[in-house]
Amino acid sequence: MNPLFPFIPLLLALPAGTGGQEDPQMPFTEHLDQQQLVTLQWGFNDVQGIITFRLSIRTTGWVGFGFSPNGGMSGSDIVIGGIGPDGKYFSDRYATGNSLPLVDKQQSYTLLSLTEDDGHTIMTFQRSIQSCDREDFHITASSVKLIYAYGTTDDINYHGTRRGTKEVNLLKYMPRTSLPHTEYMDIRVDNITIPPIHTYYHCKVMRLPRLNRKHHIYLIEPAIEHVDLVHHMLLYSCPAFVTETYNGPCYTANNVGNMCFRVMAAWGVGGGDYELPENAGLAIGGEDSDMFYKLEIHYNNPTSEAGRWDSSGMRLYYTDHLRPHDIGILMTGLTVDPRLGYKIPPSAANFHTYGTCNTSLFSKIVDGPVSDLHVFSLVLHTHLAGRKIRAGIFRNGNQVDFLSVDENYNFEMQQVTNVGNIKTIKPGDEIVVECTYSTINRTEFTKMGFATTDEMCLAFLYYYPAIDVNACVSHPNMDNLTAMLEKDKQNSSLDLDAISTYEELLKSIPQTQVASDDRNSEVYTNGIVRNMMKTPSVSCRNAPATLNSLAPRGLSTSWVMTSAGGLILLLLWTAAL
Repeated sequence: MNPLFPFIPLLLALPAGTGGQEDPQMPFTEHLDQQQLVTLQWGFNDVQGIITFRLSIRTTGWVGFGFSPNGGMSGSDIVIGGIGPDGKYFSDRYATGNSLPLVDKQQSYTLLSLTEDDGHTIMTFQRSIQSCDREDFHITASSVKLIYAYGTTDDINYHGTRRGTKEVNLLKYMPRTSLPHTEYMDIRVDNITIPPIHTYYHCKVMRLPRLNRKHHIYLIEPAIEHVDLVHHMLLYSCPAFVTETYNGPCYTANNVGNMCFRVMAAWGVGGGDYELPENAGLAIGGEDSDMFYKLEIHYNNPTSEAGRWDSSGMRLYYTDHLRPHDIGILMTGLTVDPRLGYKIPPSAANFHTYGTCNTSLFSKIVDGPVSDLHVFSLVLHTHLAGRKIRAGIFRNGNQVDFLSVDENYNFEMQQVTNVGNIKTIKPGDEIVVECTYSTINRTEFTKMGFATTDEMCLAFLYYYPAIDVNACVSHPNMDNLTAMLEKDKQNSSLDLDAISTYEELLKSIPQTQVASDDRNSEVYTNGIVRNMMKTPSVSCRNAPATLNSLAPRGLSTSWVMTSAGGLILLLLWTAAL
């Protein structure tokens, strides 16, 4: 095993999560009423535009569910179903007022199952996220008012008080727990001096309060003293051999914090507090609780103002009521190391880079068998030249799925990709991350590095159960390109044919793949980049359809949300913005 060379951390965005009863196809759950008599589960696939619902209501009569523009009946898109004396009934309807909804001429919903069990009616159905039917509600990435009603018999008539509404963002869902916010720890710097330079990283290595048994962190709140200075904060756990404190500039020589790599929590500019999903938590405490942690704060001081002080940090809420899963984060993509000499040419409208991960390397790092990894969320990241990012899963050399696709990447909108249907990575699978850049307005080569004007191509996979692998990245064997790169130094641009040849060469030469934990790494020097399939197109649909009929076998991608809700419980390993 080779010693793990250090990476410098980078802030990205928050994971949104799963919640409630676990179902890979419908990982999200919300109670629509206070008594929890009405429960909705859902999951979706944005590229193929299908969303699936499971509605459970404590009744043996008819049940109804819909989308409303204002929380009332008028203008609502509704489905009604049940099991009566003559069997199952189900219909797509629309409401013109406070009266029985009319049957839609175009039945855009497909019934998958309808059962009665232990006094509950359970109705599972699906529809296109975007429909061409003018009577259907178009689901977007904004909150929507969900309405429900039900009866005690199968005569569909006035529901009385058996109705309600709740506003939920179906495509940006983030569940909330009901735990009291009582147990917490504050982690801050103490009145440090901000030097008069544009970019400053301050690190504080400390020992957190001891917890004798395992706990889960479930909520993180930022404590930002100067919002004009603090760009992002990250909290890392340190390996066991780090036993000294430190308080000063990051990444200096002989700094004990340089070996603290595993990100525990983070906050990014514009963010607020963030709560993890109810079925997953960040493990802390127990046998390894007497560990050291590093708080890193990136200060952005563009005017190089002198005489500034700061005491920012974060508050971590934790509980001994453990969730079902410990979360892990896997960094994948292109190795971030300026020493490798990987460069993106100027004057390129669509330049592609690739990073690969061969999960076969995990068995050489992890003690015992490697389990399937269930990915519930992703973060995609490039810098200012990035325009598109795609991440795919390959099994036995063939692509079986898209983990995520972002065809309109925007660096100013830190993005997180939430998996509407949980993705499974099996031992031996390969992960390919493809990034597309535009350097059309640049006159010099752009290197892979840590500055904002440098570039990255990364995807961070949030998954469970957690394993002891932090990163799985790759880079082309640059020794084969030394002569060409030397020639590049003498030119400010390449013609289009040379750019295309250079891109293909970087993709086709052997890839050095590295998988690593906190202390060690495994290397494979003959990796290859698989060819990714085209991104399926999206359009509204006039007719109901099933997932199997709309998508190539096994193919799906996830949906994208911006980090407007903002704080970031990351558990990821990254590189500096």
